[in-house]
Amino acid sequence: MKGNFTRRGFVAGSAAASLMLSPSVRRAAAADAVTVRWASLQPGFTVLPVQFILANKLGLKNGVSVPDPMPYTAVSTYYNDFVAGNYDVCIGSWDTFAARYQAGVPIKYLCTITDANMIAILAPKSGVSDVSQLKGKTIAALQSTGTYRMVKALIKEANGFDIEKDATIQNVDNPAASVTLVMADRADAALSWEPNITTGIVKKPDLRVIFKAGDAYHKIAKGAGDLPYFGVGIRQELIDKHPGIAAKVGNMFKECLQGINADTAKAVDLFGSRTGVPNDILKEAMGSKRLTFNYKPMSDATARQTVIKASEFLARNGLLTKPVDDKFFAA
Repeated sequence: MKGNFTRRGFVAGSAAASLMLSPSVRRAAAADAVTVRWASLQPGFTVLPVQFILANKLGLKNGVSVPDPMPYTAVSTYYNDFVAGNYDVCIGSWDTFAARYQAGVPIKYLCTITDANMIAILAPKSGVSDVSQLKGKTIAALQSTGTYRMVKALIKEANGFDIEKDATIQNVDNPAASVTLVMADRADAALSWEPNITTGIVKKPDLRVIFKAGDAYHKIAKGAGDLPYFGVGIRQELIDKHPGIAAKVGNMFKECLQGINADTAKAVDLFGSRTGVPNDILKEAMGSKRLTFNYKPMSDATARQTVIKASEFLARNGLLTKPVDDKFFAA
């Protein structure tokens, strides 16, 4: 069975319920489906779920018509166009959605798909072994991101020092560049996120992870659950115009992540090339459990509480104006 694996067989197996429908039924379903505009940030690991949804027709199966997403290469433009209402559904960092929501943008948070364990600090094995030893050292990081500010707050609360005051931050233009600097021995440590972390470890086995954001959060927020990272935002206008659409879009992502998790190797082999990340790197990142897909809908009270607790941490550190409330969630 394994030797006879084909792309067609995998796609058919992953979306059996929709593909078993007769052509006439599928055409009727397509006619009734709500068109939802979305986007794709390239390159990046989020291309994997996007392509999985498209190939397996998970939108149509859930009453949603999702055309090819608008492609973006600049993070700022990607988010700004969502804020402007140029598309309806966005995969991004949850705190970005929260900050825009608090600024008055009509968006809701639909679900979390990854947690903050994909954010890490790398250092050579011959160097520091713990983040607390970075005092007086040089850390390469992309300072313009909310991820950097979140990690700064985590280290301050969990380890008791300010990386900007007690260490030297070497700013970079993108998250891959920080890893490149530590690989070239031009920095003592690098802050980045997956799959850049795995890229560094594979290319230079002398590197190791000395800090994971998720672990640091557990240390300071016992019982608060995982620190969310990437999730799905949805425009309020779409929700108002099509009651029930949030649940349909949410179920589309749920089935997508279930399908990827059922056989990550096959999913990466089929769609990983479009992420701009080598397949072996993507497989290793997911195998390490740093990059994991885990669907947590905001229709679930426990999932909502996890985000609220995380927002309390961000507000305490000045990264949000205040904790989010239930109106932030699409439930």
